[in-house]
Amino acid sequence: MDNEIILRQFEEIEKKVERLIDVYKSLEATNLELRNKIKRLEEELQGKVDAETNYTQEKALIRSKIDSLLVRLEDITEVE
Repeated sequence: MDNEIILRQFEEIEKKVERLIDVYKSLEATNLELRNKIKRLEEELQGKVDAETNYTQEKALIRSKIDSLLVRLEDITEVE
Protein backbone atom coordinates (compact mmCIF):
# COMPACT_ATOMS: atom_id res chain seq x y z
CA MET A 1 0.00 0.00 0.00
CA ASP A 2 2.80 2.40 0.80
CA ASN A 3 4.36 1.64 -2.56
CA GLU A 4 1.12 2.54 -4.34
CA ILE A 5 0.98 5.88 -2.55
CA ILE A 6 4.61 6.59 -3.36
CA LEU A 7 4.08 5.62 -7.01
CA ARG A 8 1.02 7.88 -7.24
CA GLN A 9 2.98 10.75 -5.72
CA PHE A 10 5.77 10.21 -8.25
CA GLU A 11 3.22 10.20 -11.08
CA GLU A 12 1.74 13.47 -9.81
CA ILE A 13 5.20 14.99 -9.53
CA GLU A 14 6.01 13.78 -13.04
CA LYS A 15 2.83 15.37 -14.44
CA LYS A 16 3.60 18.64 -12.68
CA VAL A 17 7.15 18.65 -14.02
CA GLU A 18 5.83 18.00 -17.56
CA ARG A 19 3.39 20.92 -17.19
CA LEU A 20 6.21 23.14 -15.95
CA ILE A 21 8.34 22.16 -18.94
CA ASP A 22 5.44 22.97 -21.29
CA VAL A 23 4.92 26.35 -19.63
CA TYR A 24 8.66 27.03 -19.81
CA LYS A 25 8.78 26.23 -23.53
CA SER A 26 5.76 28.44 -24.16
CA LEU A 27 7.31 31.32 -22.22
CA GLU A 28 10.60 30.82 -24.02
CA ALA A 29 8.83 31.08 -27.40
CA THR A 30 6.94 34.19 -26.27
CA ASN A 31 10.19 35.72 -25.02
CA LEU A 32 11.84 35.12 -28.39
CA GLU A 33 8.91 36.73 -30.20
CA LEU A 34 9.09 39.75 -27.91
CA ARG A 35 12.85 40.10 -28.37
CA ASN A 36 12.38 40.03 -32.14
CA LYS A 37 9.62 42.63 -31.88
CA ILE A 38 11.84 44.87 -29.74
CA LYS A 39 14.65 44.57 -32.27
CA ARG A 40 12.30 45.42 -35.15
CA LEU A 41 10.84 48.40 -33.28
CA GLU A 42 14.32 49.68 -32.37
CA GLU A 43 15.35 49.49 -36.04
CA GLU A 44 12.14 51.26 -37.04
CA LEU A 45 12.75 53.96 -34.44
CA GLN A 46 16.33 54.43 -35.62
CA GLY A 47 15.06 54.86 -39.17
CA LYS A 48 12.67 57.58 -38.00
CA VAL A 49 15.41 59.30 -35.99
CA ASP A 50 17.65 59.28 -39.07
CA ALA A 51 14.83 60.65 -41.23
CA GLU A 52 14.17 63.42 -38.71
CA THR A 53 17.87 64.31 -38.60
CA ASN A 54 18.01 64.48 -42.39
CA TYR A 55 14.86 66.62 -42.44
CA THR A 56 16.34 69.03 -39.88
CA GLN A 57 19.58 69.34 -41.84
CA GLU A 58 17.70 69.87 -45.09
CA LYS A 59 15.49 72.49 -43.46
CA ALA A 60 18.56 74.34 -42.13
CA LEU A 61 20.18 74.25 -45.59
CA ILE A 62 17.04 75.61 -47.23
CA ARG A 63 16.77 78.35 -44.59
CA SER A 64 20.41 79.28 -45.20
CA LYS A 65 19.89 79.50 -48.97
CA ILE A 66 16.74 81.59 -48.55
CA ASP A 67 18.56 83.97 -46.20
CA SER A 68 21.41 84.25 -48.69
CA LEU A 69 19.00 85.04 -51.52
CA LEU A 70 17.23 87.64 -49.39
CA VAL A 71 20.55 89.34 -48.65
CA ARG A 72 21.37 89.38 -52.36
CA LEU A 73 17.95 90.88 -53.14
CA GLU A 74 18.48 93.55 -50.50
CA ASP A 75 21.87 94.37 -52.00
CA ILE A 76 20.31 94.70 -55.46
CA THR A 77 17.51 96.96 -54.24
CA GLU A 78 19.96 99.15 -52.31
CA VAL A 79 22.12 99.64 -55.39
CA GLU A 80 19.19 100.87 -57.43
